[in-house]
Parts: sequence; structure tokens; C-alpha cells
Amino acid sequence: MQLRTVLATTTAALAAAACLAATGPAQAAAPVSHACSPSVSLDRFSDALDKTTYDGTFVGNLSALAVDGDGSLAALSDRSSLFSLDAKTLAPKAVVPLADEKGAGLDSEGLAIEGDGTRLITSETEPSIRRYSTDGRILDRLPVPASLQVAPAGRATSNQTFEGLTLMNGGRTLLASMEYALSGDTAGIVRFQTWRRHHGRFEHAAQYAYRTDAAFLGVPEVQALPDGRLLVLERGFTSGVGNTVRLYLADPRHATDTSGVENLTGQSGVRLIKKTLLTDIASCPTLGATAKQPQPNPLLDNIEGMAVTGVSKGRIEVLLVSDDNQNAAQTTRFYYLRVRV
Repeated sequence: MQLRTVLATTTAALAAAACLAATGPAQAAAPVSHACSPSVSLDRFSDALDKTTYDGTFVGNLSALAVDGDGSLAALSDRSSLFSLDAKTLAPKAVVPLADEKGAGLDSEGLAIEGDGTRLITSETEPSIRRYSTDGRILDRLPVPASLQVAPAGRATSNQTFEGLTLMNGGRTLLASMEYALSGDTAGIVRFQTWRRHHGRFEHAAQYAYRTDAAFLGVPEVQALPDGRLLVLERGFTSGVGNTVRLYLADPRHATDTSGVENLTGQSGVRLIKKTLLTDIASCPTLGATAKQPQPNPLLDNIEGMAVTGVSKGRIEVLLVSDDNQNAAQTTRFYYLRVRV
């Protein structure tokens, strides 16, 4: 009896092993790919702040991100609020209201933080760039070239002006990106304006031209890398289809200074900023994300903010955030990317 039992048990075990070899282990799932492209991978995303409030202020409408001096995240709302977030959990720690010189609200879109904690913040309305203290007091205001001002003062279109803002060259240079083309410039060619710090103040410096992939795509954000190159977001929206969001590596170092060029029409004498596609965010894995409106990829939303949160041997940690426009059909979502340049 014992021998027959052992033989039966052995036979059953061998049969199970043969079946396992033929079908593979039932509990083993294929590894989830995090690659968006050969250069970019998506670590994770977070909807933790979607449709939340902090200290009576809606946490949303986020248009820009920056790393603060204490390692926390600064998140700018285009409804005149600047949040301080825990870098690990994203939990809000403080909120500072912002206003112009008359106490009116801003259409605040771009954010950069100086070494002493001073906040540089754009508003699309005029457009403008103001320097604020950590408690929200206006310190001063940067000069804006006449042509970049909203018509009729200049050639810019309302709500299509300064969206991206970044400090370069160890903080000595400030760069702001227009979202769309000026009147008189070819659609899809946008201007990047710089200022150089001189005796403690920022003064007009070189200007460059950047061409988006299509006229319906604008530039919502730029971020400087230590070597002088830029990460550039291009973004657009098509009703019934959803968002297009692409991340580029751009190099302004050999581009023509266009500050003296009245109309940019693609003329041969103007060298545009060179760019290389890093990824289309629609190519990223969904990682279980859901969308409340049609999207090419449910991961996508109205991505507007970007910050470089770490740099190590050619690998860059990049954080993106979407602006939900305080709309029930949109999501405040943070995206954690690893980028190889």
C-alpha cells in the first residue's frame, strides 16, 4: 500500500510538472513596461490632489512646478495661488495668495525660484513677470519687450503669452516661452525671450525662435538643464479626440538672436532652436490611469507644468502636472518621468 501510494503521488507530481512546463506558471504575470520611448520611462502617476482643497483654497488649476530651496515642491495655480507641497507625498503644507500691484488676481502660468527663495511668476494678461517674496509681496517687475505685449500695445494674443519660465546659467539668465506665435509671425513659430541679471536686476537679453510640430500645438512649459539645453513641452487639444503632449530636448545655444527680427516667416537667415523628440506622452503605458473625457491614452490630461527634480549622469527625473481647469471632466494628475539625454 505504501509503495502504491508513493508511486501514485510521484505520477501526479510529474503530470503537474509537465502541465506547468507546457502552460507556464499561472501566477506569473508579464512584467509591466514603463517605457514611453527609448529615452523616457514613466515611473508612476498620482491623482492624490484631484478635486481637493487646502485651507479653503481649491487645489487645482496647476500650471507650473518648481523645486524650492528646502526640497519641497512649489505648485502654481493660474487662479493666483502658490502652494507648497511635500515632495514625497504631495500633501499641501502652505498656500500663498498672489496679486498684482492693484490687488487684482493674476493669470499666473510660469514659475521659477531664485537661490534666495524669491519667486518669479508670469501672468498671461499683459503679459508680465513679477518677483515675489516667499509671503507673496511684490518686490519688482521685469521689463517686457513691446512686441511681446498683448495687442494693441504689442503683437501677442491674449491668453497666448508667457507660459513657460526657467532659470539658466546658474540663475544668471531667465528664459520665458511664449505659448503661441505673435501676429505677423508664421503660425507655429514661437519666441523665447531671455533676461540677464545685471547689478541685481534682470534686463532684456537675447531672444530665440522655436517651431512647434503643428500650429495647434503651443508651448506650455520649458525647463533648463545644467548644460544649457532645454526640456520643452508642446501641447494641444482637439475636441472629441483629447490632448496631444510631447516632450522635446531643445538646444538654443546656436540659434539666431531674433530680438531684431520683426517677422519670423521661416526665412533662411534665421536659425531656429534645434529640437529632438524625447517622447509623445500618448506612447506611455497607462499604468491603470482612467480619463473622464476622450483621450488617445487615458493617462493624458491637460499637462501644463514641469520641473526637473533630479539630475544624475545624463539621467533626469522630471515631474509633470496637469491643469484640470477646475473642470469635472478633467484631472489634476502628477507624472513621474525618468529621461535619458
